[in-house]
Amino acid sequence: MGTSSAFGGQLGGSLIPSWLGGEDGTPVANPDLNQTSSDDNASQEVPSAPSGRTIPQEIERNQFTSARTNFTGFASSGGADRAKLGRAVSRYIASSTGGAKQAALRMGTSRSAGANLARFLSEVRTEGIQHALNTLNLSEYAGRPIEEVFLGLADFICPVNGTIDEGIARSAFIETIIDMGDAGITDLNLLSADQMQTVMELYITHTIEARLCNDIGTKITIKPDNIAAFEVAHDQLHDFLRGGVSDALTHARADMESLTFEHAMQFIDSVYEQAFGLLQTLGEKEANR
Repeated sequence: MGTSSAFGGQLGGSLIPSWLGGEDGTPVANPDLNQTSSDDNASQEVPSAPSGRTIPQEIERNQFTSARTNFTGFASSGGADRAKLGRAVSRYIASSTGGAKQAALRMGTSRSAGANLARFLSEVRTEGIQHALNTLNLSEYAGRPIEEVFLGLADFICPVNGTIDEGIARSAFIETIIDMGDAGITDLNLLSADQMQTVMELYITHTIEARLCNDIGTKITIKPDNIAAFEVAHDQLHDFLRGGVSDALTHARADMESLTFEHAMQFIDSVYEQAFGLLQTLGEKEANR
């Protein structure tokens, strides 16, 4: 239509819909963190300071500034400025969110949805697809194409009630369904440990990408004459994030293969934290090349 759009999500894929924000279009606060959106003027809720001391609110207001500036520079370069990509990711994790553990906690609904997905895939591998579907009262999906099965699972894996967090998890799950075919995952009856790892890798990567873009990419403008350049930048960002997630899942492979229903959430939290830690290190190396 000749209009420009904000870089609020994944280029070439589904964007986080605008209606998931508030009435004025601003993102809804993250319920898990009592934290507002990525707007420069947004601030985290902080505890009251001891008498006679003032907590520097400016720190909270500007928590995303450095990461956003570098991310904008990387996107505007069409992916050519890899140092800015490295600085954007490493500063987002180290400074904006407060480290790998806090970055993992910031994933909110994506974590619980990831645990649901891991539980389902683990049950498919140990008990079979029919048993896994029966457990969820979805026996009518047995024998259907894998895309239909996963779409039928959507409300169980990542129910959506209108928040940004839930929208990110849902969008990532749909992107994962699309990518599974390209990864050669077409039959849940033959689901291998490698394929389970690939599904989790795809999902976690998409959630981190959407969360990062929602926090530090919302002010980037995409115009008709620079769409190709932004697509290149998007592909580089996705591959960079997936590399960190893949390494984290490989390190946690033994835990994944012996995953129990009760430990799924602990497993997912550990993978997210490891992934963010690795991405921070990879980002710092990229920035210093």
